[in-house]
This record gives sequence, structure tokens and C-alpha cells, in this order.
Amino acid sequence: MWRRAGASSLPFRLGAALCGGALVLALVGPALLGGDPSAQDLYHVLQPPSWRHPCGTDAFGRDILVRLVYGLRLTLMEIAVSLTVAAGIGVPIGLFAGFAPRWVDGAVMTISDVLFAFPGLVLALLVVSLLGPGLFHALLAIAAFSVPVYIRLGRTLAAGMRHLLWVEALTVLGAGRTRVLLRHVLPNAATPLLVQATLSGGTVVLAAASLSFLGLGAQPPLPEWGTMMSDGRNALGAAFWPCLFPGLSIAVTVIGLNCLGDGLRERFGAPGEDRRAGSGGEV
Repeated sequence: MWRRAGASSLPFRLGAALCGGALVLALVGPALLGGDPSAQDLYHVLQPPSWRHPCGTDAFGRDILVRLVYGLRLTLMEIAVSLTVAAGIGVPIGLFAGFAPRWVDGAVMTISDVLFAFPGLVLALLVVSLLGPGLFHALLAIAAFSVPVYIRLGRTLAAGMRHLLWVEALTVLGAGRTRVLLRHVLPNAATPLLVQATLSGGTVVLAAASLSFLGLGAQPPLPEWGTMMSDGRNALGAAFWPCLFPGLSIAVTVIGLNCLGDGLRERFGAPGEDRRAGSGGEV
């Protein structure tokens, strides 16, 4: 599997190592470090990195390393929830559009184009402004600008398989459209969808951190990396580490997801992918 996925590629190996390390750290890190990410110690505020606090403390005396590890769990949850909602809505619509009559297909693609007309972050800001700030609303906003990506990908995959001989044979034998899509087309589309989801992960991390930094996503005292950077900027003149380490965490996570996604795409490809929701896409 590793060789088939392009394991000889250095970027793929780097991405796999970073993403695998992040998963392990999210699972065992809190147990190893202990501590409460929200516990304040006003006698040790803005302490520089040391043996006791490898990443220093913030303006409330909270251990930054502990908060980063708990924030990693939150980041992985953001990726899973946002992409599950986006794919769960977009892929079925795209698959049915690919098998639907031309006028239905055209209507779905027109709606998708309208959604694409909005920059991702602008659309997310609009959704959060309507629903109100909060982590759950931010995840819905991120999913909203990712939905058209999966609509297009699902439609492309379905349209490409629609005229294959084995699909036409199933139709002649009496298999319904829904059965063909769910039992035969969707399993064959799983690999391109996985590649696109990996490429989209970096955008989710950046978008979630951006919304939290603006005060529209996760709210204090949640240890979300964007929120940590927002809190740290108030003390930037006296201490740089409250902003530095969350920023590095975001950068390393995005690089890992991008490298892993590019490695998978080299091997498997992702028909109909859109770079806006990929590694270098606009958010």
C-alpha cells in the first residue's frame, strides 16, 4: 500500500510522518503531559520557554504546550466534522446530478458556480454572521464553502462512469438509479474522494484558525490555535512565544496534510478536484 501510494516520494513520506505523528500525539499527548489546558497560574504569566514549560506560558499563566496538544485534538475534530458534513451533502448531490437529465445537471452546476463566486472565507464570514460566533457555527461555515467542491467531484465521477459498459448492463438488467449509484458508483469513487478530503484538510485548518482569530470561531478558553494566537497578540510586545508556537503548529499541520494529499494525488489522481479546497486553495 505504501509503495502504491507513492511511498518513494519524499513529500509523501514527510506528510505521512507528520500526520501520523499528529494522530499519535493527539491520542497519547494529554495523558503524558497531564495538566488542565484552562488552568491559570497568575504567578507565572508570560514565562519564557524552559524545562518546566517547554513552550512557555501565556498571559494567564497557562502552559502553552499543554494547550497546543489539546488544541491538536480540536483541530482534528474540526477537519473530521467539516469534511464529513461537506462530503455528506455535496457527494450525493453531485452523484445524482451526474446521472440526472441534462436540465437537472445544469441547474445543479449553476448553483455550484454561484457558490464558487464567493471567496471561501467571505462565504464563511457570511454564514457565521448569520448564525452567530461559535465553534459549531464556524464548522458549518467551513463546510458551506466546501460543499460545491464535492458536488463537482461527485458529478464528474458519476458522469465519467455513466456510460461504462458495466453500468449500462446493470441498468438494462433492471437496477435502479439509486442502487447503481450507492452500491456500485460510490464505492468506485472512494479513492478520489479520499484524496480530495486530504487535500481539503489544510484549508479547513487555516479557515478554522482564521475564524477563531477573528473571534468568530472557537471561544475562550477553548485551546484552539487561532484563538491562542489572538490572545497572544495582545502581549506580542513583551513575549513572542504565545503567538509563535500556535502559528508553527498550524504551519506544520497544513504542510503535513498538503504533502500527504499531493503524494496520494500523484498515485491515484483526483478527477474534478478544485484547488480552492485543496492544499493551495483560497480561503
